[in-house]
Amino acid sequence: MSYPDDIDIFFDKLNKNPTGDNYVVEEQISLTNGAYSGPLKHDNINNGTLQVYTGARFTGEKVTNFTLSIPDTTPWRRVIKIYTSSPTVYVTYETPGDTVEAEDINVLQAAVSATQTEVDRYKRNGIIDGGSFVRGV
Repeated sequence: MSYPDDIDIFFDKLNKNPTGDNYVVEEQISLTNGAYSGPLKHDNINNGTLQVYTGARFTGEKVTNFTLSIPDTTPWRRVIKIYTSSPTVYVTYETPGDTVEAEDINVLQAAVSATQTEVDRYKRNGIIDGGSFVRGV
């Protein structure tokens, strides 16, 4: 769900590295009931560099029970499915940077519009007293 039911979460994008080198990224991922399925935060990853561990910075146990897939319509993205009894894992990979696409901008625009709609609803139905919101009856 998105705002106003939940707070939207956005991840910083990485520009193409001006040195030509890849970025090394480590993502902390929480698992639910021993599983996670979702996109990685960054695009264009070098699949061969992807590793999953139960501890940060290649510590803990190495997790080998995962799959990495490439969506047909967005071949620069990766979706990972991880299965382990650990509640948290750390996924490390290299990327030259992200691909920013129309969908990224559309999601941001929808979030801004939802926020403006909610503020406008408070203006119409509540009292804004300069520091807090009090809903009208």
